[in-house]
Amino acid sequence: MDAFQQLDFLNLDAEFGEDELMVRDTVRSWVGERFMPLVMEHFEAGTFPMELVPELGELGVFGPTIPEKYGCAGMNSVCYGLICQELERGDSGLRSFVSVQGSLVMYPIFAYGSEEQRMEWLPQLASGKAIGCFGLTEPDFGSNPGGMLTTAKRDGSDWILNGRKMWITNGTISDVAIVWARAEEGILGFVVPTNTAGFTAPEQKHKYSLCASVTSELVLDDVRLPDSARLPNIRGLKGPLGCLTQARYGISWGANGAALACFDEALQYSKERIVFDKPLAGFQLAQKKLADMGTEITLAQLAALRLGRLKDEGTMTPSQVSMCKRNNVHKALEISRVCRDMLGANGISLEYQTGRHMVNLESVYTYEGTHDIHTLAIGHELTGMPAYR
Repeated sequence: MDAFQQLDFLNLDAEFGEDELMVRDTVRSWVGERFMPLVMEHFEAGTFPMELVPELGELGVFGPTIPEKYGCAGMNSVCYGLICQELERGDSGLRSFVSVQGSLVMYPIFAYGSEEQRMEWLPQLASGKAIGCFGLTEPDFGSNPGGMLTTAKRDGSDWILNGRKMWITNGTISDVAIVWARAEEGILGFVVPTNTAGFTAPEQKHKYSLCASVTSELVLDDVRLPDSARLPNIRGLKGPLGCLTQARYGISWGANGAALACFDEALQYSKERIVFDKPLAGFQLAQKKLADMGTEITLAQLAALRLGRLKDEGTMTPSQVSMCKRNNVHKALEISRVCRDMLGANGISLEYQTGRHMVNLESVYTYEGTHDIHTLAIGHELTGMPAYR
């Protein structure tokens, strides 16, 4: 089939600045030339292409909105959204790798850390010389992070951390972990070098989704840290939830990338596949599916762009992010299923990308706040009444 052709039904390209389009096109070319030839092999093997990490650093996609002072690109939020779109057009595992590095590791160090922590870690993370992970979710506490059991207790001038974290992207391959723990003072965040005694990160295997991504458990067994490892400028759940807002913003764009990839593949396939002596695309049922999917993708693109502009204006709210994450991932998952159906038996082959996106989106539908939890977040905003309990 031909090279990727993006659906732009309402000419949204006219709404982007030159810098934004340049960033998108640069990442788009890199994904097509460097990542796509490798992803099928890594998805089957259950590995992430670590050899590409230095190139990602050179592209400036790690923490791209953080100031250049710290070795980052200093881009706007729309540029970051477009980066996520193009990375997830390749694979959700690729976008997850970059999203965790930037939104869940670099962001809390930048927003909540000391200047010493910023200068030590941000340049390393921006270049890809160091890899990070984010330890919040636990075996028994996902949607309710306030119930976490991981503890941080003072021992003189040090802290002792004990607990377990689960479903941690990049954990096994990380050099540093942002770990959230319960202390007498409230929920605290810590910058934990992964070579610290008592810290281990066994990889979680046997996944059918996000196979080209490393997923881990974090085990903290009397991990001793100096007070300088604590993030000094935040206390309480506002800290980790603020990080998740950054990550969910990227997912709102990233899901569109997966949907665009599936749509383009199904559209091209339907034009070439001959059924009953004419192309599949010439049948009414196929055209209805394409029309429905094209409409939903266009609406999701509009939502992501508006969210990005609000973020750059400094007025974006967590509930607005919840609406975009919830809608765009849900629609992308539905679109991937329809596209898989249009591909027929070929839809289950890794020679085609739609099935891979479909199973990946099952994870994206669940992580960074499940679909149902975001439903309740929006409901809370609309009614003023929380319905979580």
